[in-house]
Amino acid sequence: MMLRFVTVLMTVLFFSGCAGVKPYDAVVDKNNASQHQLGKKNFSSVQAALEAAPTVAKKPYRIFIAPGDYYEKLTIAKPNIHLMGADKKNTRIYYNAYAGQQSTETGATKGQIWGTPGSATVIIRAANIHIQQLTIENTFDFLANDALANDDPQRIANTQAVALHLDNGSDRFVAREVRLLGYQDTLFVNAGRSWFDKSLIAGNVDFIFGKGNALFTHSEIKTRGRGKPSVPHAYLVAPSTQISSEYGLTFIDCILTRSKSVPDNSVPLGRPWHPTTQFTDGRYADPNAIGKAVFINSWMDKHITLDGWDSMSGTAKDGTRTKFLPEDSRFFESNSKGPGAAVNRHRRQLSAEEIKHYSTEKILGDWKPE
Repeated sequence: MMLRFVTVLMTVLFFSGCAGVKPYDAVVDKNNASQHQLGKKNFSSVQAALEAAPTVAKKPYRIFIAPGDYYEKLTIAKPNIHLMGADKKNTRIYYNAYAGQQSTETGATKGQIWGTPGSATVIIRAANIHIQQLTIENTFDFLANDALANDDPQRIANTQAVALHLDNGSDRFVAREVRLLGYQDTLFVNAGRSWFDKSLIAGNVDFIFGKGNALFTHSEIKTRGRGKPSVPHAYLVAPSTQISSEYGLTFIDCILTRSKSVPDNSVPLGRPWHPTTQFTDGRYADPNAIGKAVFINSWMDKHITLDGWDSMSGTAKDGTRTKFLPEDSRFFESNSKGPGAAVNRHRRQLSAEEIKHYSTEKILGDWKPE
């Protein structure tokens, strides 16, 4: 009760702009505990607050989200929205969609199959979005399904279940002190530039993937368990960076951790994803998706494999399956530390000259986030 009182008091102070703190433009409190004090700017759902936000805000529109579990599936298509939770463990937005599931949502998507992009709990389709001090989670029960035998009639196919998806239109996205939780395909960074700082991203199969330019600093990348033993156990990243893009998934000063059930030497850093794409001459794996992933000054636990990287199959132009090799991708390390670190012919290292190109300023270009 005391915690609830303190939270409401802080909400009122922030909203009113006391003590020199910039006021919030809206407050979300599912319990409506402070409605009588905050008036028309108080909402019981994040969706309602987003609907009330300006269509094209010229400056950050700041939405405070009080502690609570918010079962919502959100798409943010308005620029300059800032979602600020009370605490990264106590403010949680969650949903349980998966790729092969038929949508039960009202509107145009009802009855459609979500697909991997549509399964996301939160989808970003606008620029200058900022999230802080909250959890975004996909709670689809991957582990229960994963535990079933492959030929079990109850086993569900297409279990990709995204927590956060940076879609077309997103750019200059910031996540600071957040938790992104899922299993397969937790974080889909498929467009624009993004910066994840002091955050936790947890999952197992390809749980950070896509073609966007994403920078991760001072963050924990945690591999979670599986429903039954699998070899490899998991993969951290699956970049599909276009060859024309200099930067893909860049990790600087991060720690690579694991749940207790994750075995030693069982998790490659990543594998090259060539998405099946429709071209004028057919549908096949994109040959220009030469993935880029770099780990710099990062600590790695013993679950990381000695070889560091793995291959990934895709559809060839003639319709057969082909294997894409890590050595044909842009996978590099520099100054890895910890029991999972190694230097060998499979784990290519950046030279002293090459490492100069991986400053925050060069990775993010003309974007200068605070």
